[in-house]
This record gives sequence, structure tokens and C-alpha cells, in this order.
Amino acid sequence: MDSFRYDDGELFGEGVRLTDLAAHVGTPTYVYSAATLTGHYDRLAAAFAPLRPLICYSVKSCSNIHVLRSLAARGCGMDVVSGGELRRARLAGVPGERIVFAGVGKTEREIADALGGSAGAHEIDDAPIAQFNVESEPEYELIASIARTMNARGVAAIRVNPAIEAGHHAYVATGAAHSKFGVPPEHARELIRRFAHEKHLSLAGIHLHLGSSIADTAPFVEAVRKALELIDALARDGVTVTALDLGGGFAADYESDTSPSYTEYAAALVPLLRERAAAGLRIILEPGRTISANAGVLLTRVLYVKLTGPKKYIVCDAGMHTLIRPALYGSFHFVWPAAVAPQHEPPRRAERLDLPGLEPCDVVGPVCESADFLARERPLPPLARGDLLAVFSAGAYGMSMASRYNSHPLPAEVLIDGSRARIIRRRESPEDLTLHEIEPEDVPF
Repeated sequence: MDSFRYDDGELFGEGVRLTDLAAHVGTPTYVYSAATLTGHYDRLAAAFAPLRPLICYSVKSCSNIHVLRSLAARGCGMDVVSGGELRRARLAGVPGERIVFAGVGKTEREIADALGGSAGAHEIDDAPIAQFNVESEPEYELIASIARTMNARGVAAIRVNPAIEAGHHAYVATGAAHSKFGVPPEHARELIRRFAHEKHLSLAGIHLHLGSSIADTAPFVEAVRKALELIDALARDGVTVTALDLGGGFAADYESDTSPSYTEYAAALVPLLRERAAAGLRIILEPGRTISANAGVLLTRVLYVKLTGPKKYIVCDAGMHTLIRPALYGSFHFVWPAAVAPQHEPPRRAERLDLPGLEPCDVVGPVCESADFLARERPLPPLARGDLLAVFSAGAYGMSMASRYNSHPLPAEVLIDGSRARIIRRRESPEDLTLHEIEPEDVPF
């Protein structure tokens, strides 16, 4: 699952005691395990090895460039959805041939940069990316127009919406018929027929992405079968599809042992695709949270224990501005003290544990919003001001979605590798909050 464990009542990340780490770097702080990141990637790559896929980690899930470098060193590519993420991937040393650019709102500048027109070419390798994942016909036409103007050549896949409901929450279910993402299969067939051989932007791939945290192989199987039907229909039209991008969506264990293993996902999908891959169809995977979620914990300090009638509130220095998933999606994160008595060492991560002396608590933050919580009615050991809490499975969509709401500075990030801990993003200071608020300037129009 990951490399965070309790030993004699103390929480360790690999070889580092997290209470000692928090004493040095402060809170709130995101802490990542390099062994977990690379271990997840290696196991995923091994499970799908028969397909020889291009695995592109979804940068949006956890975008610190040191995290990206850890994965890039294993041969991992990157799935980006903005020009900023493209720059991060390149700064991490990922070559263009291992970068896929998705997202529904690409700008002209971002497209030109992805085609190899980056103004920062002297700083980083700006070779053209491997593939654009295109969401619509107007987007395809804009990218093709920019490529013609630059006399560049690009490759694109059209995102197909297979009308499959999947994902743990309506906000992350992206393959349903009502979704803003992609086009229906019949429209995709028409576009590929028209643009497969376009000189500057060949549209010869199919992209799928059903949603996030899909703890069932059946939706993936259904989507792949629909994609293969489309590929076969195009073959009858005389058009060869060269790439099938399956997107991401593999689940992570927010509670212990609740998600399929990589070998289970592969057992369902590899038999459908093995012969196609052997015949030259390029398979692309875009995993995100399945790699990074359990690779990170959020450390937060208890500021107050507040009693309001029968209700107990644990007020912390982290909240919805630090980790928005509970407020935004109603998501579960296992929350537990980083140092506990022997009888309170958690045997697993779950919403309810059968341990003595637990009390129901709301774990909340300092933000002036009623939605500012990390956990509600959660049975926890006795807590006091100054205690350190760990919010588990916080490596995906934690820091990448953090904000400065209420003018709270962004937290620090730390990467653990064995017994070594390194700060990979310094904690912001109050002074940092106003750095970009300049003296007013007249607009010259």
C-alpha cells in the first residue's frame, strides 16, 4: 500500500519519524515517500508490460517537480493539462516524446509551446510533445492551424465519450453522456476519417478517460471494447488508428485493501489489447492518484480542542485551504495521531476502528467556512493542543489543489527517501502573499 507505518506508537515515513520531522519543518506540511511513488509506478509498469505501454503520470494529481523527477528517472512520461504543467514536466527532464497534452481549454500559447515553440528553449528541452488529446473539432482545427503557421508537425488523439458512468463522485465522472469532455464515438469516427492524414496534425488516435477512483474493472473493459469497435469501423473505412490512450482512473486505497491491484486491472485489460499492441497499436496509460495518493500524508498540528455541548471539535492548522477534497467531494481520508499509545496503533485504515477509548470528533481547520473540515464524526484517541495529526492518502489532489484562502500561506512539501528527508517546497511566509500585488499601473488604452 505505502511506506507509512507505526512502530512502537510512532508514525514513520520510510526511515523518518514524522514527529521529529514536523518539529523541524513545522506544519501544515505535505510529506511524500519516494519508495511508494516509484514502487507504485514499477508495479503498474510490470503488470501492463505485455502491452509495452507509454505510461504518462497525471501531473495534476501531484505536480512538484521533484516528485516528477523521481518518476521520470524510472522512464515515466507525463500527462499534462496546461502550459504550466508542460513546463514542470520539461523541468523534470521528461523528453517531449513522453509527454501527452490533455485538457479542454488549451490556449494558443500553450499549443505553440507544446509544438516546440517555447520561448524558454534556452532553459529546457522544448521538443514537440508525443500527442495532443483533443476534446472537440474546434480545438483540433486551432491546433492544426497553429501547426501550419509554425510549419510544425503534431499528432493528436480525439477524446471519445463512451457514455459510461464511473467514478466515486459526480464531479470526477468524466465518461458519462452529459459530460463536458470528449465527443460521441460516431463524431470521433467522422473526425478521424477527415483528419487522419492531415500533414501538420495527424488525427490518428483515440483517447478515453472515464473518471477517477474507479475500483472496478468492468467500466474499463466496456470502454475498451467500445474503442476497439470504433477502431475496427475505421479500419473498414480504410483508416488505421495508431494509438489508444486509456487515460487513468485506477483507484487508490483511501481505506485499507479496497481497490483492485494493478495485476487485477491488467488481467482484465491486457487480453483485450495484447494482439492489437503486438500488431502496432500504441497503448498509453495516464495514472495519477493510483501512484501518488498513498505516497503522501499531510501533517497538521492541533490548535484547540473545542467542546460545544456533546460535540468535540479538533481545530487544526490545516483545513479546506490545505486539503479541499473532503469539502469538495465529501472524500474520506484516514486521520490519526502521529504518536499514540500502544492500544491505539491502527490495525488498518478505516472510518471506524474497534479500539478502546475512542471519541467521535470533527477535525476542522481555521478557515471561516462551515465546509472547512477534514473529517466528521470520526472516532479518535484523546487529543490535546499541540498534538500532531497525519491525514493519510493525501499525495493526490492535496497540495496541487491547495489555496491561499483567508490569506493563509501555502504549506511546505518534503520528500523522504529512506532515512533522508528533503524540503522540496519551502513554506510560504506572510510576506509571500503580497509579492504580486504591485503598485497600481495605468492601462495604456
